[in-house]
Amino acid sequence: MSQFQVFFAGFFLCGAVYGASFPVKISGANPRILADQNDAPFLVAGDSPHALIVNLSRRDAASYLADRAARGINSLWVHLLCVRPVEGRADASLLNGTRPFTNTIADTRSYDLTTPNESYFAHADEVIRMAGAKGIVVMLNPLETAGFLRTALDNGSARCRAYGRYLGARYKDFPNLVWLHGNDFQKWSVATNDAVITSVALGIKDQDTNHLQTIELNYQASCSLDDANWAPIVGLNLAYTYYATYAQVLQGYNRTPKVPVFMGEANFEYETNGVADGAEDGGSPHILRMQEYWTMLSGATGQLYGHKYIWRFLPGWEGYLDTPGVVQLGYMKALFGARKWYDLAPDQTHAFVTAGYGSFISAPPRHDVVQRFAGNDYVSAALTPDGSLGIAYLPQGGTITVAMTRLRNPVTARWFDPSANRFADIAGSPFSNAGARQFTPPGKNNAGEPDWVLVLETK
Repeated sequence: MSQFQVFFAGFFLCGAVYGASFPVKISGANPRILADQNDAPFLVAGDSPHALIVNLSRRDAASYLADRAARGINSLWVHLLCVRPVEGRADASLLNGTRPFTNTIADTRSYDLTTPNESYFAHADEVIRMAGAKGIVVMLNPLETAGFLRTALDNGSARCRAYGRYLGARYKDFPNLVWLHGNDFQKWSVATNDAVITSVALGIKDQDTNHLQTIELNYQASCSLDDANWAPIVGLNLAYTYYATYAQVLQGYNRTPKVPVFMGEANFEYETNGVADGAEDGGSPHILRMQEYWTMLSGATGQLYGHKYIWRFLPGWEGYLDTPGVVQLGYMKALFGARKWYDLAPDQTHAFVTAGYGSFISAPPRHDVVQRFAGNDYVSAALTPDGSLGIAYLPQGGTITVAMTRLRNPVTARWFDPSANRFADIAGSPFSNAGARQFTPPGKNNAGEPDWVLVLETK
């Protein structure tokens, strides 16, 4: 067993991991983050295996879950029902042909949501329990809108609420759940569309007050609370963007009242998101790192990663479990998890990093790859109120100026290589917390790319 596997071998049963107690909730100490039932901060570090329930056998599901748990993954976005848009079968059946509902609505091809098939949901139960046994929270989508919005409309609000009540009653005592609605919900602003999906959520809430709920709205950029109808339901704000993640996360972070925000979906590894010339706009390890560190230094309670082969479980998915994207996500989690990430406040006024922080670009043109990522030089930075920890991410290298007076004395300064999980000492460290000081990364990182993380802390 590798050292990495040994490190993560502490996962155990009953919804607990490293002493954490599920279900997760909004922290009582800090309403911007998630916590376990003992109020220990919970840093979301997740994957997006949307088709886990319908496209894998229990044996393959167990293998996948064991791999993700060993890598420190603690959250998964999974669809309870899957059809073509998320690579399920046309009838939404399991691999063995079991369908999720026994009846259809007269004069439509849609399932009657009030006729659940026990065999189907028993299989889903088992997959969720297996995840819980690995210390993994399942962010379960009860009726994803890319494939099932028409079904919801055919059922109407009353049947949708009854379906929600069924799910709430069934899953209220499963410790490792968060309810995640939507999925490319492009037309949520149409009242009839929003009404049927909120009905599912309200039905769940009728029976289940143990679990948080959230929703993914529309690409190219959105947050759950853009839709005011979800304000009484949402306890976790999902940021969604194919642009620079700092802009969308900060929008969620700055909302009042305060609600934890996490990056629910951004660019996936090995995907290009339809760029006209086929240029790599989202799948490279460098771009994934940019998304992740921008997210964590903009006030998020964590994020979900995604992979072209894994979210659908395409043929050969088993060969893509250890790609650079997921390995480097583990490096990010280890860096922040070992520090007071939950106390970091984004440096929005540049009082900490005072110069060299680049240009804040919120929403460039759809196909402008250079502005979106390749040339985006914005330095996200964050600092704890007590000055014991400051972190800055330099996506394109360069030189930044830091107000050392914002930190406690003395200040240990190191560069962290996010591509290799290595620290590099900075000559002269530790420094006094007087005046201002410039910091320049030591050339290219181990991957031959320019991004580095500056870690300033009082030990």
